[in-house]
Amino acid sequence: MNLLDFDRQGLKRLFADMGEKPFRATQVLKWVHQRRVTGFEEMTDISKALRARLAQRVSLRLPEVITEQLSEDGTRKWLLRLDGGQAIETVFIPDNGRGTLCVSSQVGCALDCTFCSTAQQGFNRNLSTAEIIGQYYVAYDQLTGTDEHITNVVFMGMGEPLLNMDAVIPAVRLMTDDDAYGLSKRKVTISTSGVVTMLERMRKETDVSLAVSLHAPNNELRDELVPINRKHPLERLIPACAEYIADKPHRRITWEYVMLDGVNDQDHHAHQLAELLGDIPSKVNLIPFNPFPGARYQCSPRGRILRFVRILQSHGLTVTTRVTRGQDIDGACGQLVGKVKDRTRRQQRLVRREIRQEGR
Repeated sequence: MNLLDFDRQGLKRLFADMGEKPFRATQVLKWVHQRRVTGFEEMTDISKALRARLAQRVSLRLPEVITEQLSEDGTRKWLLRLDGGQAIETVFIPDNGRGTLCVSSQVGCALDCTFCSTAQQGFNRNLSTAEIIGQYYVAYDQLTGTDEHITNVVFMGMGEPLLNMDAVIPAVRLMTDDDAYGLSKRKVTISTSGVVTMLERMRKETDVSLAVSLHAPNNELRDELVPINRKHPLERLIPACAEYIADKPHRRITWEYVMLDGVNDQDHHAHQLAELLGDIPSKVNLIPFNPFPGARYQCSPRGRILRFVRILQSHGLTVTTRVTRGQDIDGACGQLVGKVKDRTRRQQRLVRREIRQEGR
């Protein structure tokens, strides 16, 4: 077993099985996540006998850094090797004293959003809690000795977090545990494409911020851009999101909306979006489309984005336009690909589709 798989609750259960007191969980959390100790022999406030028993039952294994890329704008991207030969990408984005770590939750992604490079790679498996929190651990170490540090975490890397809740929730608990990384719950954001059935579980088990990859203001268009909408349409998704923050004063949902030229960026789309969100406490984050090889879309022109912003603001919505970061190292939104041994055969289907289109 990997020690990084255990949050506080998991460690308490582990020590209970060993006949030890619950306070041992706090000791180990601090040694591993705050003091950065990877060997049990260094945990000096634990008896030698207990350290030996721990070493027999668990180890501490971290993702391995294959490559690090540094963008001209300061963004860093790491390609991390996992067990089994897979690899994922993790991105750190510095911005005026704030440092956001974008973590992955799956190897690839099964949702097939048409504008996302990660989705085109197919899907292999879920990450473990150790592999998720390991991204934080490795990034922390890589940033040691620099002027940069992690202040925020977003689950916006490879994969759909709500399809891997058994691993994501313990990782979130570690990020927000005062004896581990101590982040405010407001500074950890889980982004979903709209897995409605898991939003209720998320509401019951955590209190972190919610972001929703919306990208379209009606079902017809969203069915095309975000295929999971066919299973979880807007009339189910929007009320479920509103329910998530219903008992959270001063909280709001971030709605992510990628700007695709001539597809979802027209005036009537902006008016539809405002009507869809209604009086839900919201922030709309417009994302200029980041191109990738084989993409069928182009980014909306700047003037069109600005007009979209003005229309939303005229309806009283808070709107931000994301500044594209790390594009020169393919570290921007929708560009992460890692190294995925696809179990969905998606690449083969894409090749066959391209051949058919060329034949026409």
